Amino acid sequence: MSDEIQIISDGDGLAIIGDPKAVDTFLRAEGLTSQQLDLPRLSQALRAGSQVASAASALASGSGRWVKLTEGSVQKINAFGLMKGSTPGLSRGVVQAGNGKIKGIVEFTSGSLTNPAFLAGVGGLMAQMAMQQAMDEITEYLATIDAKVDDILRAQKDAVLADMIGAGMALDEAMTLRAQVGRVSEVTWSKIQTTSMIVARTQAYALRQLDALADKVEKKNKADDLAKASKNAEAKVVEWLAVLARCVQLQDAFTVLELDRVLDASPGDWEQHRVALKDARQTRLELIANSTRSLMSRLDAAVGVANAQVLLHPIAPRAVAVSTNEVGQRVLAFNEILGIESSRDALEAKRWREAATEVRDGVVAAGAEGVETARRIGGATFNRARTLTEKVAKEVSDRTRPPRER
Repeated sequence: MSDEIQIISDGDGLAIIGDPKAVDTFLRAEGLTSQQLDLPRLSQALRAGSQVASAASALASGSGRWVKLTEGSVQKINAFGLMKGSTPGLSRGVVQAGNGKIKGIVEFTSGSLTNPAFLAGVGGLMAQMAMQQAMDEITEYLATIDAKVDDILRAQKDAVLADMIGAGMALDEAMTLRAQVGRVSEVTWSKIQTTSMIVARTQAYALRQLDALADKVEKKNKADDLAKASKNAEAKVVEWLAVLARCVQLQDAFTVLELDRVLDASPGDWEQHRVALKDARQTRLELIANSTRSLMSRLDAAVGVANAQVLLHPIAPRAVAVSTNEVGQRVLAFNEILGIESSRDALEAKRWREAATEVRDGVVAAGAEGVETARRIGGATFNRARTLTEKVAKEVSDRTRPPRER
């Protein structure tokens, strides 16, 4: 192979493909951390599926690495001017590495980067790598929050959550077999075909539970009741976020396995399947994002309700604000791990003295306004009374004067 390095981006990661030495040179020069792409297996699948021979040979002879796109790596890779092509969601370009240095951008008009089968195959591999990376990050997230999802699920008596445990075990086993065997056999696939529906049902259930927690807080009108409901929500939200994270993780596992199965059974459909599954994942994440935004909006409103009662309940507003801010931090961490953009400013409980001052200032303002009003009314009354007195006095004077003076 030449020193040309082929770069493909799907928005989530980069595939770096070329001669092993050239690929290593590029990665070191750019300071990028990478993982191995399983190009040989993809090459075999393309050949078995009667795909273009040049695409299969290009994959078999090259070295492939995958790099997760981060803010830093995006800035670096933008310098290479990747171009969008006919393959949905994929951008690609070529750089040249020689004598241990990156020489610059190379135009491409032919070769594997213009081969649809090549691009489709690499795009599928990249989708799998991105989802496996996301699964690993969710595992770390669950460990960080000290939430043992299986324990949470077992503590529930609902059949929906009980089924989740079995689905998780089946998918974990299938992923282990895939890692050891290198593919998803028909037997393995038959064991997990129904798990996707079970996981989807559990996700819907968890979202309803978050909505129910917000309902319970929202229905409270008294500050003390709000404090208790907010504290309960603080504990429960963490559990249901953990369940949702596990749902996303298992859905990603199912997608990885499904792509493998399609690659074996019908490699020509791999690209279409990749695009459809990516869209479905985005739809699931948007549903979760909308739910968490609604949850925080309703809990934040409860802080305002409690603050309005701080004079009668000086402690409760702070308790509501503390619980709500804790939930907010948990939701932000959860959204971040799923790649959902979100932000929120911490809320503060209104201090008793601040509220008392506002009330005092309001009373003083109202009193001053009343005095001014009384003054204006009193002045007007006095003027009218003086005018009336003068009028009456004149009439009396006219009546009492002698006729000759009239």
